[in-house]
Amino acid sequence: MSASAAVARELAPTFADRAAEHDREGSFPKADFDAIRAAGLLGLMVPERLGGAGASFREYTDAAYELARGNGATALIYNMHASVTGALATTPDDLARALGAPESFFAARDRVLRAAADGALYAVAMSEHGAGSRFSAMTTTYEREGEGWRLRGHKTFCSGAGHADAYLVVARSLDGDPPRVSQFLVPAGEGLMVQPTWDSLGMRATGSHDIEIDCLAPADALLGGVEGLAVLLAQVMPQWLVASYAAVYVGVARSAVDEAVAHLQRRSLTHLPAVRARVGRADALVEAARLAVTAAAGRVDDAPGDSETNRAVYQAKLLAGETAQTVAASMLEAAGTSATRRGHPLERIFRDARCGSLQPATSDVCADWLGAAALGLDPNAGEVSRW
Repeated sequence: MSASAAVARELAPTFADRAAEHDREGSFPKADFDAIRAAGLLGLMVPERLGGAGASFREYTDAAYELARGNGATALIYNMHASVTGALATTPDDLARALGAPESFFAARDRVLRAAADGALYAVAMSEHGAGSRFSAMTTTYEREGEGWRLRGHKTFCSGAGHADAYLVVARSLDGDPPRVSQFLVPAGEGLMVQPTWDSLGMRATGSHDIEIDCLAPADALLGGVEGLAVLLAQVMPQWLVASYAAVYVGVARSAVDEAVAHLQRRSLTHLPAVRARVGRADALVEAARLAVTAAAGRVDDAPGDSETNRAVYQAKLLAGETAQTVAASMLEAAGTSATRRGHPLERIFRDARCGSLQPATSDVCADWLGAAALGLDPNAGEVSRW
C-alpha cells in the first residue's frame, strides 16, 4: 500500500462517523476536507518540485478507494479536485506543446499546482441541464474581453460548490464555426453565484449545487493556453473524465461489504448459508472491479492515451458503476429490512452506490464505447458525440 493510501485509510473511519449527518443535511463535509488538507492529500498529484507528493494515477486510485470506504461523497468531491490537478500534472510537456500550448501556460500551470499543494481546493463546473457532460452540447459561452475572458452560463452538478477556491469551467466560444470548446480555471468570487439546488437520491453530501456564471476571468485562466483543447484531450486521454470515478465507486462497493459484515455479525446472522453466499459473491465482485481499476491505472501510468489503455479505462468505469449498485443492493438484502431505515449506513451506501452508473461516462456510454471498439469501429466517432 502506498503512503498516501495508508493515510487515506487512517482518515476513513472518522469520515464514516460523520457521513450520516452530512447525508441527512446535504451539507459539505468540511471537517473531512480539513483533515485531507492537513494530510497533504490536496497536493497528491502535484509534482514534488512544486511541493506535492508527485503521485501516479495508480496511487491516486488507491487513495480515492480508501477515502470512499469512509464516505463516498467526500471521495467524489476529492476526485473532482484530483481531476484538475492530475490532468495538469500528468499531461506531458511535449504533448501540451504539440497541441499548441504557449510557454506561458507552463508557468500558469505550476502556479495552480503549487496552490493545490498549499491547500487550495478545486471543483469542476462542467455539466449542464440538457447537455449533461457532453462538451459539444454546452451552452455556457466565452469571449475575449479586454485582457481576459468573459464567461456566461449556468452549470449544474458542481460538487463542492461554494467551498472551492477555483472552478474548472467548460465553455464554448461565441465565434468560430464550429465553436471551440475550452476549459477555464476560474477563481471563486464575484460572478460565480451558487444556487442551492442539490437535493438528490445519493451522494447528498457532495453539495453539487448549480452555479450561475457571469464573470471576467484572467487571461491565464484558459487551461492549456490555447482554445479548443477540451474535446481533443477528453478523447486522447480520457482517464480523468472516466476512470477516476471508478476508484471512488469501487470504494463505495467495498464499504457496502464492510457495513454488511458488521451488521450481520451484530445480528448473529452469519450462520445463514444464503447470507454467507451473498457476502462471498459481493467480495469477489468488488475485488474483481478493483483489480480492473488497478490494471487500468497502471496502463495510464505506463502508456497514457494508448488505445488499449483507453479501453481499460472505459472497462474500469463500467465495472465500477455496475458493481457498486449490484453489491450494495445485495448487501442491503442480506442485512434485511432493518438496514433500510434512514440513518443506517447501508441505506446511505445503497443510495450513493446507485449514482455510479450515472456519473460520466455513464455505464451505457462506456458499454457503447467498448462495443464499438470490439467491433473494429472508431469509438470516438458516431452520430452522437460523447463529449
